[in-house]
Amino acid sequence: MYKADDNRYETMQYVHCGKSGLKLPLVSLGFWHNFGSKDVYDNMKAMCFTAFDNGITHFDLANNYGPEAGSAEENAGKIINQEMKAYRDQLIISTKAGYYMWEGPYGEWGSRKYLISSLDQSLKRMNLEYVDIFYHHRPDDDTPIEETVCALDQIVRSGKALYVGLSNYSTDQLKKALPLLKELHTPFVINQNSYSIFNRTIEDNGFKDFCAEQGYGIIAFSPLAQGLLTDKYLNGIPEDSRVKRDGRFLHESDVAARIEQIKALNEIAASRGQSLAQMALSWVLRDGKVTSVLIGASRPEQILDNIKIVGKTDFSAGELAQIEKICGR
Repeated sequence: MYKADDNRYETMQYVHCGKSGLKLPLVSLGFWHNFGSKDVYDNMKAMCFTAFDNGITHFDLANNYGPEAGSAEENAGKIINQEMKAYRDQLIISTKAGYYMWEGPYGEWGSRKYLISSLDQSLKRMNLEYVDIFYHHRPDDDTPIEETVCALDQIVRSGKALYVGLSNYSTDQLKKALPLLKELHTPFVINQNSYSIFNRTIEDNGFKDFCAEQGYGIIAFSPLAQGLLTDKYLNGIPEDSRVKRDGRFLHESDVAARIEQIKALNEIAASRGQSLAQMALSWVLRDGKVTSVLIGASRPEQILDNIKIVGKTDFSAGELAQIEKICGR
């Protein structure tokens, strides 16, 4: 049986989700990749143990993570129940529903039918009584926002989730949901959005500043731009890279288009005493408006490398100006 490191809370920083009482670690662990039915279970356990031993208390999932869809939740539940059950109250477990999960008209989007059914399935797969955060994974323009929000509210009141969040919502979509969430007193605390040096959408559309002003948290996914903001592609495209193995989210043309920027950013990172990946994570957290950065990992060593950013998220004005120049902003 796993026993957690007694010193696990000594170096990690914990940040409130906006004005709520809920705190998340500065670095959270995502289960999008490398926790599915085709991955190595012992490696999954090692990554979870390494994360928690170093203060990462938040594990982020979704109903369709795998592959196969649902298998990441099954593996997470197995690890929690067989190895980490004693620490359940020290963990933040989140999951989501919104993308395609099963056949027919009720297997995706944002209807009451889908959201409640999906969470019931997720809880069974993980063998948990509740999740800490349940997200609507993507907005649904064909379902009234009132229906989606009321479903999220009922989920909390039923005890199946403690808090709710929204993922991939735009500023305008969030503004439509907020009055309803406030009217129902639903404990909405956090948004999950893609954000990196190469993806500034939440800056350009005002989302980031709006959430800070309104007192809601943001957790950033894909902070390394699917691996572009690492040293993996500095000297070509490795055969074992995601570009070669998968290709769904990153293509050789993406690497070619960004390679000069990647090399220039790597020089700035080196001058800061960081790897490119570490600098990219630090940059996302640089101004305190992002609550937590969501990392993926394929082995425990990557987690240990990424958490070295704790306490190193400050940038000089000159460094920030250089980064903006490299990105053509």
